[in-house]
Amino acid sequence: AMQAPAPLMKSPSGPAERVEERTIFRRLVDLAMPIVGLNVLSVITLAVDTAMCGRLIDAEESLTALGFAGQLIFLLMVAMLGLTVGTVAFISRAHGARQSERINHVLHQSILLTYLVSIAVAVVGNLTAGLIMEWLGAEDSVRDLAVGYLRPLLTLTVFFYLNMLFAAALRAVGNTMLPFVIALFSNLLNILLNYGLILGGFGFPALGVRGAAWGTVISQAVAVILMVLILRRGAVYGVRAHMGPAKIDHPLARDLFRIGAPAALDMLVLNIAFLSVVGMLARVAQVAVAAHGIGLRVQSLAFVPGLGVAQAIGAMVGNALGGGREQEARQVVFGGIKLSTAIMSFLGLSIVFGAEPIVWIFDVDPASELGRYSILWMRILGWGMPIVGVHIALIGMLRGAGATNTSLMINIIGTIVIQVPLSWFLGFVVGWGAFGIWVAVPISFVVRLFLGIHAYRRGDWAREGASI
Repeated sequence: AMQAPAPLMKSPSGPAERVEERTIFRRLVDLAMPIVGLNVLSVITLAVDTAMCGRLIDAEESLTALGFAGQLIFLLMVAMLGLTVGTVAFISRAHGARQSERINHVLHQSILLTYLVSIAVAVVGNLTAGLIMEWLGAEDSVRDLAVGYLRPLLTLTVFFYLNMLFAAALRAVGNTMLPFVIALFSNLLNILLNYGLILGGFGFPALGVRGAAWGTVISQAVAVILMVLILRRGAVYGVRAHMGPAKIDHPLARDLFRIGAPAALDMLVLNIAFLSVVGMLARVAQVAVAAHGIGLRVQSLAFVPGLGVAQAIGAMVGNALGGGREQEARQVVFGGIKLSTAIMSFLGLSIVFGAEPIVWIFDVDPASELGRYSILWMRILGWGMPIVGVHIALIGMLRGAGATNTSLMINIIGTIVIQVPLSWFLGFVVGWGAFGIWVAVPISFVVRLFLGIHAYRRGDWAREGASI
């Protein structure tokens, strides 16, 4: 029988429960930290690539091309995100129930589906890349650079997707260190290759922006080969990487996308909100759009630890529910909320009180109009981060339990129903300008927070998770 939903922030009371809670908290930290490291590596490598392209003769056009191409790459990530979320939900359940055969069946089927998604993205992406760049407003010279950068990434996107899949699958069985170590090696290789292929170092041909793409693809391919070899040697107990052809398990494929599709739609909703905010800021002042971009670079790095904790929560919740341990799943959520909120609060306060020095890092004078807008936006972000910490943890719980429809509805209400209309109302009707547009963002997270608490207390997430 299912236990009655417990209050959200009620800590276990007995000595044995407190000991178990501390053990779960340590496991959560151990699982989350390599995920955080993995995500930080990706951000740093992207920054290094950008810096190298900034040293090219046509630096301005090259960086603009990377900006346009990045928007398409983000959209293409959505295609794979749904599959990885579904894979984590099913493999974590199987791991919690100690069903090794089931783990390998789900992983093999996910690999086969990754092949199919990669082929579709490669074909459609290559056929439409130039047209999409034009739709986004790229000039001819920039469009050509962007398409030249995208061709290798689109054609060989299978390596990018397989790396995403393996990291997700191993996270579901509690191993985040192996993906981190492989990513550390492949990212260092990526930096060296990009130095050679972008700028012509080490005797390589200087390919410019295209060199950045080839360096990335080669390092991703090396990472996949290393992962497969290591898994086949039995480095992770009970997990094997079967890469060969097999018959598609259609019921399982439907279930994987049934769980994963709402998570992919989540990303699309967030992207729509991002574009709407940029559009509104452009009506206030072009410099506010530039400030928004600076703030988002800070945000992307600051959110990495919280997102890492959320992914760890998802894996551990899935393990607990797969083993029929609902109370343990609740303790994971409780510990995850504390960890995520503490980290995000510390980072938020650091941004609030360090906004002026951070602006200087971007070579922007804090006293200039761009500097003032940037500091305003970063401080709004910083004060809202403790709320985001709780929200992220609860979304991790819902995704790990397979209750992705619930997380999607929370996001739709918070973004489409609250944030976008409120940004317009405060920015233009009330007349607060950029401040009003931006302040609607943390307000919307307050709404998301209460919806997440309601979902937790209702307990449907635990029942959905147990029934997968």
